[in-house]
Amino acid sequence: MNIIVIGGGAAGLMAAGAAAECGARVTLFETNEKVGRKLFITGKGRCNVCNNCDVQGVLQNVPVNPLFLYSALGRFSPADVMAFFENHGVPLKTERGNRVFPVSDKSADIIDALFTWMKQSGVNIIHETVESLDIQDGTIVGVCAGGKTYPASRVIVATGGASYPQTGSTGDGYRFAKAAGHTVVPPNPSLVPLVTPGGCEELMGLSLRNVQVTVFEDNKKIWSDFGEMLFTHFGLSGPLILSASAHMRHFGSKGYHIEIDLKPALDEKTLDKRLLSDFAEHKNSDFINALGGLLPRKIIPTVVRMSEIDPRAKVNGITKAQRAALLHTLKHFLVLVSGKRPIAEAIVTSGGVSVKEVSPKTMESKKVKGLYFAGEVLDVDAYTGGFNLQIAWSTGRLAGLSAARQEEE
Repeated sequence: MNIIVIGGGAAGLMAAGAAAECGARVTLFETNEKVGRKLFITGKGRCNVCNNCDVQGVLQNVPVNPLFLYSALGRFSPADVMAFFENHGVPLKTERGNRVFPVSDKSADIIDALFTWMKQSGVNIIHETVESLDIQDGTIVGVCAGGKTYPASRVIVATGGASYPQTGSTGDGYRFAKAAGHTVVPPNPSLVPLVTPGGCEELMGLSLRNVQVTVFEDNKKIWSDFGEMLFTHFGLSGPLILSASAHMRHFGSKGYHIEIDLKPALDEKTLDKRLLSDFAEHKNSDFINALGGLLPRKIIPTVVRMSEIDPRAKVNGITKAQRAALLHTLKHFLVLVSGKRPIAEAIVTSGGVSVKEVSPKTMESKKVKGLYFAGEVLDVDAYTGGFNLQIAWSTGRLAGLSAARQEEE
């Protein structure tokens, strides 16, 4: 009797180690030559391990099926995750936004700690691609890989989603789930850059800090936050935009646009006083030359065009109505959004195995005895800030412990 874990990412590594630590015989199948390929590139190679908040804080950052995670997070909270890695030799630090990173800023340290723990717990790793699950009479009996059948009394599918396919997340878990009779919510890119009509070539490379981005769905405000963003040749990117994309789920049936408040620290009355002050200093200048103290040089021509003020108009001739138009542009810089970048460029995948068909208390399939799911393959995803890795750690650990304990019975 043994347990097979498919996938050597965050959820799979945690599941395998947890099950082995309980005394189960565990085999981990990983397509790549090394485990943790996607973990290695998370947080720009620094690995945003989790978020230093309570369980409620995590749930508030999970827009899809948060309540499904209640048991998993209760069993393995952010505090537990931090204690786990500290106890396995990885000192951690908390940065802005309560984001937790290794003190070393090296994701490799997280992977090494998990790998060492797994091996010491007795996990056997086979670098082979699993082709299919072996299910008989509604019960899992093994997996097929490399032309061979490997028997197992429990199988944990932790294959990830369909984002970053070069790391091994090619959507195999969805295929396994469908073959097992599960409903798979169509995968969509989440935490992904956004595409604008015609791109943003004139602003390409411009990074904005301390701005407020507000998302509108069919002209209804649905999300807003402060932070950093970036203009690219195809549209928009950066931390704020990735978070915004998680709320934009209905392209095709809904219309989306973004408004950027370029000066969120100033209300309209204060900003108008600032404009009057700047205009007084440049009263004999052309309008386009009077905004250098207020805005990055690269965005000035665009702001001028959107304000519909003649760029060569003298500042001392600008009317109150024109100043109001400029003020509106600064506080509501409009960007139409036509779609998202491909799922291959997404940090995480939205969609996946329907959580209605998985037990939230064990992560076991309600359709096939002995089959478990963990991590991004499930229809649960979160915003940026370490929350998606938290989901992987929590669901992976719960699946591993549940499989091992049921094996004992």
